[in-house]
Amino acid sequence: MKAVGASGVAVGLAGCIYGDDSGGGGTTLKIASDSDLKDVQGKLNNWLHNAGLSKDITIEVLAGSSITDQRQQKYTQWLSSNREEPALLMTDSGWSIPFIARGQLLNLSENMSKTAKMVKNEYFEASVNTALDENGNLFAVPLYPDFPTMLYRKDLVKKAGYDPEGENWATKSMTWKRFSKITKEVMNQNSMKYGYTFQFKSYEGLSCCDFNEFISSYGGAYFGPLKNLFGPVGDRPITVDEKPVVDALRMLRTFIYGNNDPHALNGITGGIAPTAVLQWAEDPSLQPFTNGNAVMHRNWPYAINTAGAEDKLGKDLGVMPIPYGVEKSKAKYKGTGGPVAALGGWHVAINPNTPETEAAKEVVRTMTKEDVQFKLFQEIGWLPPRPSSLDSKRAKEVPVMGRYLDQLRIAGKNAIPRPVTVAWPQESSKIAQQANSAVGENGNPQKAMTNLKSQLKDIENSSKKN
Repeated sequence: MKAVGASGVAVGLAGCIYGDDSGGGGTTLKIASDSDLKDVQGKLNNWLHNAGLSKDITIEVLAGSSITDQRQQKYTQWLSSNREEPALLMTDSGWSIPFIARGQLLNLSENMSKTAKMVKNEYFEASVNTALDENGNLFAVPLYPDFPTMLYRKDLVKKAGYDPEGENWATKSMTWKRFSKITKEVMNQNSMKYGYTFQFKSYEGLSCCDFNEFISSYGGAYFGPLKNLFGPVGDRPITVDEKPVVDALRMLRTFIYGNNDPHALNGITGGIAPTAVLQWAEDPSLQPFTNGNAVMHRNWPYAINTAGAEDKLGKDLGVMPIPYGVEKSKAKYKGTGGPVAALGGWHVAINPNTPETEAAKEVVRTMTKEDVQFKLFQEIGWLPPRPSSLDSKRAKEVPVMGRYLDQLRIAGKNAIPRPVTVAWPQESSKIAQQANSAVGENGNPQKAMTNLKSQLKDIENSSKKN
């Protein structure tokens, strides 16, 4: 790698403009990401260069932890000490705002106004909202949104007498009651080790996504109406001890411990999930499903790409929207209920301390090209960030993922973001701990949520602006 200053970048870019493709020298930018992007690093550079990035600029991927809060902690260390590298950072849509609030990401509205305006006009609005400051300035460009779906063994479900195509499972969500009944039946008929695998480890992924999704499907919320998702901190109701939230936890206990659990929820068929879900994040929970040991599995779009590969489940993979506890019309808070899907996804942001700002801006600008986004969609299952892309003929032709666009479109339509504010990092940790504890062997959902309400109240008050 040859590190150059701002003037060196200008020379490099000029070389591209005037057609110097000799490959000598140039700028290598590090981007903090994950192993998925690391695995396609060589291809990524080719895609970017073919889309117009100067061949004087090369991307080197730093593969960080697959656990999102561990990545967040690492970024906090780097940016708080004003490190110049990495120049680019993939930031989780769930915790970009605290970095924005601390002034630790480059303001793209000020430095890349044309690109920022395009992103705000063309990208999924829910994703863009997680990269804005309170004045509407954009600080990161969504690289891909994540909308979870329910994966299932279509071959085994059909063998049990169900007709997923005839009953429109792909677009018509089912209740958790029916879901649990079908899962248990198929599990028992085929002597499967597991019925339903998902993520309930005590980590950011629990508070932002799985738990948020379960309680929203029952019409519950952390802070009442959805208008309170992004504040006002300290002046919004805390509603985690309400019946929809507690019912969601009771359902999970029923899934794991069966119908004789003292906190079991009536109507749910129990004994379909292992206690291991309490320690599982995404990848560990996916493995039993791709290995053929589970009937149903909740995960992000990358899991569709993995499980639907020909050497895995191939066309025996079924995908449907997340089930629901109550219909939207019966939900306590507008926007909840029905087949809600937690909004996930990652952005790409620029480290304001990098001396390679101009080169970094060129990379971010090139990553907004549809050709690059479709390559990422095809190779590693990262959804394009423009809604219009999912309606295109090109998307339908993408192997594996192209078969499940209807399900992904419904998930995107029903996506619900996490309540990201400056208080969220502290709140997220408490939510994950209490929810995980409530579903633990000796947990008590109502007691845990009462404790959580008290903890969240303290955090809200201490974070409130004077």
